[in-house]
Amino acid sequence: MVCSKCYLTTIGGSLKQLASYLTTFLLIFATTLIISGCQEPQISQLEQIKRSGVLRVVTRNSPTTYYVERDGSAGIEYELATAFAEQLGVEPVFVAEDSIGGIFAALDSGRADIAAAGLTATLERKRDYLFGPAYQEVSAKLVFKQGKTWPRHFGQLEGNLKVVAGTSHSQLLMAAKPDHPRLSWQETQEHSPEELLQMVLDETIDYTIADSVELDLNRRFNTELAIAFTVGEPQQLGWAMAKSGDYSLLHEVVQFFGEQQQNGKIAQLIDQYYGHVNDFDYVGARTFMKAAQTELPDLKPMFQSAAGDTLDWRLLAAMGYQESHWDPKAKSHTGVRGVMMLTLDTAKQLGIKSRIDAEQSIHGGSEYFQIMRERIPDRIGEPDRTWLALAAYNIGWGHLEDARVITERQGGDPDKWVDVKERLPLLKQKKYYKQTKYGYARGDEPVQYVTNIRRYYDVLVWLDEAHPGNIEALDANEMIADKGAQNSTPRNANTPILEQEKVPSIVD
Repeated sequence: MVCSKCYLTTIGGSLKQLASYLTTFLLIFATTLIISGCQEPQISQLEQIKRSGVLRVVTRNSPTTYYVERDGSAGIEYELATAFAEQLGVEPVFVAEDSIGGIFAALDSGRADIAAAGLTATLERKRDYLFGPAYQEVSAKLVFKQGKTWPRHFGQLEGNLKVVAGTSHSQLLMAAKPDHPRLSWQETQEHSPEELLQMVLDETIDYTIADSVELDLNRRFNTELAIAFTVGEPQQLGWAMAKSGDYSLLHEVVQFFGEQQQNGKIAQLIDQYYGHVNDFDYVGARTFMKAAQTELPDLKPMFQSAAGDTLDWRLLAAMGYQESHWDPKAKSHTGVRGVMMLTLDTAKQLGIKSRIDAEQSIHGGSEYFQIMRERIPDRIGEPDRTWLALAAYNIGWGHLEDARVITERQGGDPDKWVDVKERLPLLKQKKYYKQTKYGYARGDEPVQYVTNIRRYYDVLVWLDEAHPGNIEALDANEMIADKGAQNSTPRNANTPILEQEKVPSIVD
């Protein structure tokens, strides 16, 4: 028999334990409710970016992507990413990586939301990353230096080929390897594409591969960069994002580029940054080739007659094309006219009765050019003598002399085109032209003028001496002169090219 006291004690103990358990359970339940109540539902990547107020953009420093100039940041990727961030209502933060591997590593680690770095959307990359819509097309070009043997395919490479590691160019080479078992190359993480192009010019390496747009931008200043052939098929550029199962950011990128394409903004940016590179007056390769076949034959005897025994008729022809595109009736807004675009005063001084008479214009242009050439000091030899005379023909003797004075003051050689051409653009700056005798001038124009004529001249030499079988089959951007006809100094047609003669590039 259990006494009532013991029973009550037992019940009391059980009640206390139950109360303690219930208290503990209630505390755990309440804590769980509190914790679950504090936990927010998982939000999308896009919403996270908007809440953070920052869009993290990984890019690379290059003229085709992102760079900092005097007035601030610039580049087509910079402008597009900034516009995208503005649409999201956040601030863009740009981080520049030195290598392609570093760019993708930033995505992998979550340090960047998008990669806007001029990336080609290759099949290999699409397996590992999300890519937005293509906004630009480029092609890969095998590059060599003019004056060297022109290889037509990988089997004709004779020398060392170097490309940037981790790029689509190395993937293209791997794809070409089965068809060219002897193909070999080096990959580097120490050099940028621009540095590799400079190494080709310096003859440190023989070949590299560059995207067409990047190459075109560099060829504005380095005219000795030549295209051997196109490597692979055209490739599309796009923004890359990490694969995480979250497509919210990709959806927004797709919508953004759709709008930019529709409102013409992308076309505007491409024209702003690259339109001048393919401008007719600057490259005009295919048009020039056609004109050499259709317009030049009628004018050729006139150029030959005007050149006489002292000038190379092909140089005069190159000048005529640069001046008027070989149009006898050409007229500019300043009033210059004819094939050689003579001013009225110059025509009168030379005894030209009709500037639109092709023969008179060509003979007048030849005479005026020779006057400029004879004014160049005798101590200045070729090819500098010709390049300086061409600059004087374009900008006037006085302004050329001003540029030569500035060159000497800055420690350069006023007798070398390679030094003078660096100072000619200074004639546009007040702090320089106010100290000159003849004042302001658009000094960048004669630099481009000489550049263009040199290119046209090289091609005319090639057409005249090499006699290619099918000009129309050539890619316009692959129009280069054959070995031995490239970088040759303008000369009398009967005078051989000096083997030791080197022509400096227009812009180093």
